[in-house]
Amino acid sequence: MYRQYATLYIVFIVDNGENELAILDLIQVFVEAMDRCFSAVCELDLIFNMHKIHYILNEIIVGGMVIETNLDDILERYKEQSKLENESV
Repeated sequence: MYRQYATLYIVFIVDNGENELAILDLIQVFVEAMDRCFSAVCELDLIFNMHKIHYILNEIIVGGMVIETNLDDILERYKEQSKLENESV
């Protein structure tokens, strides 16, 4: 399943048993989280910050199961991780 946001195409590969509306909502949560983390996410953010994109996705999905969809919780964990990265540098 995919969804287009401006010039970005977000694609999730799912099996036939998944609810299409739930996956579209999951894509929306993922894009909103990226947009808040990068303030207007673009292709270059995806290319040069792939580790941050993976961190955001890992906060939402763990082991193929959707764990978190609350944007505030996702962003709080992202900020904590960014703070740890900045301290280690």
